[in-house]
Amino acid sequence: MTKDYLFEIGTEEMPAHVVSRSVKQLADRTRKFLKENGLKFKDIKTYSTPRRLTILVEDLAEKQKDIDKVKKGPAKKIAQDADGKWTKAAQGFARGQGMTPDDIYFQELKGTEYAYVHVKKEGKKASDILLGMSNIIKAMTFPTKMRWDSNDFEFVRPIHWLVSLFGSDVIPVKILDITAGRKTQGHRFLGDSVVLANADDYEDALKDQFVIVDADERKDMIVHQMNDLVKKNNWKIKPDKNLLEEVTNLVEYPTVFAGSFDKKYLKMPKEVLITSMKDNQRYFEVYDQDDNLINHFIAVRNGNKDYLDNVISGNEKVLVARLDDAQFFYDEDRKYPLSHFVDRLQNVSFHDKIGSMADKMKRARIIGDFLAKHWKLQDQVVKDFDRASELYKFDLVTQMVGEFSELQGVMGMHYARLAGENEEVSVAIKEHYMPATSEGPLPETTVGSLLSVADKLDTIITFFGAGMIPTSSNDPYALRRNAYGIVRILLNQKWSLPFNEALPEMVDLLKGKTPAKLPKAGTQDEEIASFIRDRIKQYLQKNKFKYDIIDAVLASSQQDPIQILAAANVLQLHHDDDKFTPVVESLTRIDNILKKAKFKGQAKVDKSLFENNSENELYAGVENLQDVVDLADLYEGFVQLQPVIDQYFDTNMIMDKDEKIRNNRLAQLSNVSELADRLGDLSKLVIK
Repeated sequence: MTKDYLFEIGTEEMPAHVVSRSVKQLADRTRKFLKENGLKFKDIKTYSTPRRLTILVEDLAEKQKDIDKVKKGPAKKIAQDADGKWTKAAQGFARGQGMTPDDIYFQELKGTEYAYVHVKKEGKKASDILLGMSNIIKAMTFPTKMRWDSNDFEFVRPIHWLVSLFGSDVIPVKILDITAGRKTQGHRFLGDSVVLANADDYEDALKDQFVIVDADERKDMIVHQMNDLVKKNNWKIKPDKNLLEEVTNLVEYPTVFAGSFDKKYLKMPKEVLITSMKDNQRYFEVYDQDDNLINHFIAVRNGNKDYLDNVISGNEKVLVARLDDAQFFYDEDRKYPLSHFVDRLQNVSFHDKIGSMADKMKRARIIGDFLAKHWKLQDQVVKDFDRASELYKFDLVTQMVGEFSELQGVMGMHYARLAGENEEVSVAIKEHYMPATSEGPLPETTVGSLLSVADKLDTIITFFGAGMIPTSSNDPYALRRNAYGIVRILLNQKWSLPFNEALPEMVDLLKGKTPAKLPKAGTQDEEIASFIRDRIKQYLQKNKFKYDIIDAVLASSQQDPIQILAAANVLQLHHDDDKFTPVVESLTRIDNILKKAKFKGQAKVDKSLFENNSENELYAGVENLQDVVDLADLYEGFVQLQPVIDQYFDTNMIMDKDEKIRNNRLAQLSNVSELADRLGDLSKLVIK
């Protein structure tokens, strides 16, 4: 027999961003708990609102399966000592079956006596096992937790009620002074409490009390109402999955409505209005058919249509207050030249162990100029970068960004435009923050990309220099995200940068320019190069490269993300080719010989010591590959060279008795190995 099991945790309103993940956590922990306890079930449905986390276990068995089986243990000679006493092996065997040694009997099998026990146990009732749901509540984790009253117990928000119904039977799960029953709560101000007769009554019963417990249904209601509103008014809205998810988890009974504001506010940058609506008030901004932002917004009420005019009016007043503040700050900021804000950056700390924002901008310019020269960027790009580097943090001290921190960079771009700066400089000020998240959009302009890389490199260099290096999962200054952003930008722009060579040069250029402590040569700069290299691994993993290819390319001496990616692409492309295995085997054989001989490649190849044509052919083949730049061409070169390498091994005794000949042949192989290292450590490849 099976019955559905309903379990609801009723709380005070939870933050929207934790609702979905928390109910999933509840379901996952319950699923594991039931499987560990041998209770079969069909599936687990989840329900959630800001005030409840609920699961419905479908077709849950009423009890565990009964156990009736014979278990074989150790041989008699191991189970008993010479005096016939039970050994630890026998005691452990019996204990593992929930029995005692007295339950052991012996039976012969293929001429040897073994210990056996007959395990017969009636399965536990589900009603008894489900009392353990209290432990699931205690085990749940959240980004932030609360205590209430004098309790030590912590949860995301105070728990007010519990429902625990196995079919029609109450399972009295207890947490603190709350014992689960069959009573749940309707909408905070539209509904009443509900006494559930059966677990299956849950969804419909709460719907009658203005609670839509199915989050997907609430989301569909919101989308449907928004679409109707947009169609009716000939508007457009831009999809925002994150905002839709958030408002879904802010309401129990959604009603969509539209509000408006004075057109005068549209003179401000649209990002200001969108931030005021979306980020501050959780409103959806509205556009006309030409994608122009208009003076309307769409919001979701937690309730029905009663007194909706009052709700609209209240929301409009709240938004207008925000827009009035924004307008004031915008007007005040525009009274001053950009130099006014730049000068103030001298007194704004980047970090107390590193220096001011003005110092940071100075270092970023030095790094960027070095990179621009390294990449041979156009003079105009360098000129625009230099100007952007003089300004790019200035908006941090504007009143607008002081109030709307989300607009860092964005307001800098708009204010720069208003001050007459060219478009490249203005856009770069915004783009230097990009990517804002690990997989966020990248800068689109060359100047913005250069400024972003320079700024992020400065952050990493100075924090490493100050000894603030990420450890395990601890990364308070987001250095990993900065490094990953650098890697993504370099790959996107196809900018080559061998970090083992470039970092010491950059650090040397920064010496004495600002008070910031810099990394120690030969140690910390190598740590930084390795740190960035780990982000290349992250990139390759996210882009589904085979694990052995990732291991191979990262084990090379190569430090340039462009070259590492190129090597990975070549190996991934040819990994399953017929010729791949023989090529890798030949090159790996060379490496193994060199390692065994402990040859470091000091010797120069002397053609006069060649004894046969195979040596000449290998020499000529390697010479032809020395100037090959493209790694795809290099691989094809190795495909052509592979028969030559095999012939070389068939013809020659590498470890010749004559030391000169031996070292000469090892030197030849070393030249091949150096070329192969550009592709990676091929010994790490898994070949068929």
